[in-house]
Order: sequence, then structure tokens, then C-alpha cells
Amino acid sequence: MAGRHDFLNAEDFRLAAKRRLPKPLYDYIEGGADDEVTLLRNTSAFDRYTLVPQYLRDVRALQTRRTVLGCDLAMPLILSPTGMSRMFHSDGECGVARAAAAAGVGYSLSTMGSASIEAVAAAGDGPKIYQLYLLADDALNLASIDRARAAGFNAICLTVDTIVAGNRERDLRSGLTIPPKLTLASLLHFASRPSWVFDYFAGGKFSLPNVRDPAGGAADLTTLAAFFASKMERYISWDRVARLAEHWGGPFAVKGLQTPEDAAEGVRAGVSAVIVSNHGGRQLDGGAATIDLLPQIVDAVGDRAEVILDGGVRRGTHILKALAMGARAVMMGRPYVYSLAAAGEDGVARFLQLIGEEFARDLALLGCQSVDDVSRRHIRMAADAPDFLNPRPMPRA
Repeated sequence: MAGRHDFLNAEDFRLAAKRRLPKPLYDYIEGGADDEVTLLRNTSAFDRYTLVPQYLRDVRALQTRRTVLGCDLAMPLILSPTGMSRMFHSDGECGVARAAAAAGVGYSLSTMGSASIEAVAAAGDGPKIYQLYLLADDALNLASIDRARAAGFNAICLTVDTIVAGNRERDLRSGLTIPPKLTLASLLHFASRPSWVFDYFAGGKFSLPNVRDPAGGAADLTTLAAFFASKMERYISWDRVARLAEHWGGPFAVKGLQTPEDAAEGVRAGVSAVIVSNHGGRQLDGGAATIDLLPQIVDAVGDRAEVILDGGVRRGTHILKALAMGARAVMMGRPYVYSLAAAGEDGVARFLQLIGEEFARDLALLGCQSVDDVSRRHIRMAADAPDFLNPRPMPRA
């Protein structure tokens, strides 16, 4: 394994994760739905936009802090909810939460996390958001919200784009499904990664402590996952969202919206934030990159709620482009999972150090002293031609 300081960016961590993980687990992180078109668009679409720096500005005292969902963040970054993090490293969700707290960024715990709400709350005093998958049983939904409140979480994030599971063909081929149907080739891939195998078994029993079956209380992982999948709500009304937000009584985000109309409905339902997301390209394939959807949603919401971008963010310049379009903050998922898989909590800490330094450097190079100075004057389409090439009518004699 490379030393901590040999990692310089998200791509370095991705390659290290690929070397360390059994292929089925790497594909689980890396893969998307169907032909993975939306997955690839999420990051490549950032190249459609160019930053417009303005120099001879005073950037001696940079200000990168921002309040998002009621949380004071060292930079406008929240780590997206990702399920079952202990599959990738025994440090799991608690290690990620500790690294996020040390870096001053937000951390989102998934309902499908392999660490409990209470354990993550105890892992560090940083800003924490609980991500809720809505079940058909509101007693279970309200119980999860009450646990998050009792544990001191700062906000709730309701994910609405998983009413059915996306078609993730990499997982179908490897057999990493519910229930698991691992092939001989997949088992050989696990056997070829002894360091991962040792780390996995050293981490103790694997479970889903935030998923509870009130009927049977089953602790078996496969049984819990199957129970959870059978209870997923396939119709989420805005009235229901409003009731959940009222029950929580604090900052409440809806994640997975992609249209101005849905964002406006969210505002009317009383949400605090709209998270523009396509689930990392893992649900509906063929949709747009989230960065392309962002400006219209920002304009539809105005100052009535915060807008957060999720999808494809890999660089400090990506964060700046999102802020320039009007996002309050961004969320980032795969990069921190790569870093966890590559080197555990230390890997996540190293990645957050790198992205923090990169963002501050890029902010200064853009000519902005504060995140609040970044605006649409700092961004344009990469395909825009210089004005002197635009045809103009000939002046009349």
C-alpha cells in the first residue's frame, strides 16, 4: 500500500481501492445502472463549463466556511450517504465520521449503514445528517427520525429516487445481490485479496443496525436487507414529506430531485434544502448530469431553500463551478469511499485534506476571497465563441 502522502487526488485513491478490493466490491462502488451513461455524464459534464478568474483581488485572508442545513462547515462539502461502508474497510462509517469531523465537513449516515446511528454520533462531534429511505410503515420511519434526534444529528435527508432498485448489471454478474448469488469467479476474486479478507473478519460481525424488523428482530444481514427491500415505499407524496419534516422540526433535505417543478414542490412542502441528485447514476440511466440541471433548479427555488449538488464532484474546481451556478454546497460520495477502501480512516482524512487545500487554492486563483463572492460571473459555457466572432449586422450608410 502506498504511503499516505503518495495520494494526491481522488483518482489515486480509486486506483488503490481497485488494487485492494475484491472485484465484486470494487464494481459495487464504481458501477451504475444499465449502460452507465448517466454515471459517466455526471463527471464529464463539468468540462462543458469554464471558470472565469478575475485577478488583482485581495485574497490574502480566504474564507471558505459556510452554513449548510444549519451546520457550520469548514468548506461547502458534505459526504454523501453510502451504504454498508464496512464492506470496504473495517473502519467503516465511524472512521469516515471521525475524519469528516476533523476536517470540519458534513457527514451523512445511510439507513443502510453498517454502523448504528448512536455509534456514529459517538464517533465525533462534527456535523451529521441522517439519510432516510422511506418505508411503507411510518412507525419505522418516525422511529428512525426519533433515534437521530436523540443522538444529536443536525439534519434529516430523505432520499426519494429509490422507489425501486436500479438495474446494476455489474452486481448481477458478480452475484453481489440480495440475497447474494456469488459465482465461482467472484469467490476467487475474494480469495485473491487476503488483506481485505483479514480486515473484514477482524472487524467483527457485519449487520445493518439501523434496519429493524419489529416482527422478528432478525439480525441476519441477508434477512434484514431483504426485509428492508420489501418494505420500501413506492409512493411518496409531498404531504407525507411535509409531515416528516414537521415531525423532525429541524433542517430537512430531500435528495434525488432533478426538475425545477419538483424543487418548487419541495419548497411548498417546507423542506430546508433540495439535493439535486441522480443517485450517482445508479438508478435511472439516460438522465442528465446533475451539474447541467443545477442552474434552473437554483432559479426555481430562489432564496426559499438551499440547493445542494450531488453527482460527479471530484475536484475543487468542480465545487467552484457548482457554487458559481448557485449551489449552497456539494455532496461527494465515491471519492471518499475509494479513500476508505484504500487506507481506512487515514485515507479519508488524507483525501479531505487534499480536497480542502485544493478548494482553497482554486478559490484564490479564481480571484475570490470568500465562498460568498463566487457567482455566475465566474463561469461560462466552454463552447462559447469570443464576441468578435459573433456575426453582427452591417451598419447602414
